[in-house]
Amino acid sequence: MDYTVDLDIFRGPLDLLLYLVERNEVDIFDIPIARITEQYLRYLEVLHIIDPERVGEFVVMASTLMEIKSRMLLPHDSPEGAVEEDPRLGLVRQLVEYRKYKEAAQRLEELAHRQAARFTRRVCEKPSRPSDPSQEAIRPVEIWDLVSAFCRLLRETLALQAQRIVYDETPTQVFISRILQRLAQTPRLPFREIFEPPHTRGRLVGFFLALLELIKTRQVLAEQTAPFGEIWLIRVTLTENLETASNLTATQL
Repeated sequence: MDYTVDLDIFRGPLDLLLYLVERNEVDIFDIPIARITEQYLRYLEVLHIIDPERVGEFVVMASTLMEIKSRMLLPHDSPEGAVEEDPRLGLVRQLVEYRKYKEAAQRLEELAHRQAARFTRRVCEKPSRPSDPSQEAIRPVEIWDLVSAFCRLLRETLALQAQRIVYDETPTQVFISRILQRLAQTPRLPFREIFEPPHTRGRLVGFFLALLELIKTRQVLAEQTAPFGEIWLIRVTLTENLETASNLTATQL
């Protein structure tokens, strides 16, 4: 039986838009619609490959962005002195509301994770080992950071190959096992090095989906030492999970 992976990762077009606004460090109430639309369309090209069944809602948002962009470029025929509503206003309201709920959901998820990691106090427990700041990521890696890196990888690898259709029905579990084997040999790998040749589209997507599943199940961590820098992948061992849980418990007591 083939191994099936259910990836609930792409939370929707508003999540991508909010990521682009934050990455570009622009005011959410004054979005540079032309720049954001151009970047959004680049991500849309990759989503067509990764998750074609769910790309419809992203296409609808792309149409909305194009409509807003065209309305901002057209001359205004409103009477003199009349204040015309900003075409971006409706989208801004949705983004502000979405950000509010996303922050609340992240807080609840963090509390749930801490609660799940709690242990009862034991007798004669050894003190937890202090964490090494040099091993901690400067910034967390979001799903859209990984999609962006995968987009660059696709452009660089597929551009050098002849355009032909290759069907790859390898189960996702095979790619998961291969990534874990690589990380067992080298516990810290650059993002690009998990994609083993031949670099066909099917294999690239297979390795990428396997990586997302490993990150989702907390078997692999992704970190960056600097914004927009190299993404590093780290294998998480059972011992490290237990130490993290112990540290959280000690902090709460």
